[in-house]
Amino acid sequence: MVKKQAPKKNPSKKEKPASNTTPVPPVDPQSLNRQQRILTLFSDAFGPVLSSDDFTTRLQSIKQALFNRDFDAAFGPEENLQAYAARWSPTRALCYSSIFQTIAHHIDETALTSLPPANDNDDNEISPESASIETPASKPRNAIKMLCIGGCAAEHIAFASLLQDRITSPPLLSKYASAAVRAANTPLLEPGQLETTFSQGDVLTLSKEALSELLGQEPLTVTLMFTLNELYTNGGIGKTTKFLKLLGEVMPDRSMLLVVDSPGSYSEAAVGKEQKRYPMQWLLDHTLIDPRAPSPGYEWEKIESHDSIWFRLPEGLSYPIQLENMRYQMHLYQRRNTTPTK
Repeated sequence: MVKKQAPKKNPSKKEKPASNTTPVPPVDPQSLNRQQRILTLFSDAFGPVLSSDDFTTRLQSIKQALFNRDFDAAFGPEENLQAYAARWSPTRALCYSSIFQTIAHHIDETALTSLPPANDNDDNEISPESASIETPASKPRNAIKMLCIGGCAAEHIAFASLLQDRITSPPLLSKYASAAVRAANTPLLEPGQLETTFSQGDVLTLSKEALSELLGQEPLTVTLMFTLNELYTNGGIGKTTKFLKLLGEVMPDRSMLLVVDSPGSYSEAAVGKEQKRYPMQWLLDHTLIDPRAPSPGYEWEKIESHDSIWFRLPEGLSYPIQLENMRYQMHLYQRRNTTPTK
């Protein structure tokens, strides 16, 4: 667990990101199978898009629009959304899945806090094991809630893979598949195991009441996956800081905030007339855990923090187009009440 500390005095000074020299551990067959099933979901869903004659041209136009910060042009047409999801979401889904697996025990502990108290007269008392993510579906378990701000297909699939390595329709099989393969062809999720809702709007303009309604009353995990730096850059540091403060005010006790973004100088925001650049991580810590400006009624604890991590695709995976490794920074915080609730 990382102790809270004041941000560094010279936040605008660029620092070399911590190098990740740890060798990539071998991937076990079960994990490799889960990753391949995620890729198969994307290749099945976007097969016509991946094989279309204008796929490469469309990708180039999307990249140019993103370079120009023209998000309406990049993501306005439905065809662009599908092309983006087919090209870049698979790797992110695999990366997010590995992140969720890593922090699963934290998510599990958060879910346990909203379980009803055990009845001493009930022989079927709910234990920590029965509410665990790894617990078989036949045992009682509490629902796990996640709010993905700026989220898309990658977060959806990654969270589905966390729940039980099963999406609601099985992968497509060749007509020559054996009976044994067909019998083992199950969906990523059983019907009803994952419920999703979608809400579109400007998160920086949400009222306290609207944000509280989105969050609900039970502990949950809020994710900002490759979104926070965009909020700082395009929405402004003032508005984004106000949003983070509001998020802390209305999030239920023991809820968690997961921030994943590009590492190093790729995640910096300019401030003031001199356009002094500040690292996203410093801005985030300055808002959430600066002891010189404590928030009334609650505090944030940094559970995990990594400046630079490589997600490397293991050998043996198959996808219609080439996918690349990706590097990211990751920070996990937990909100805790500092005053008793009424």
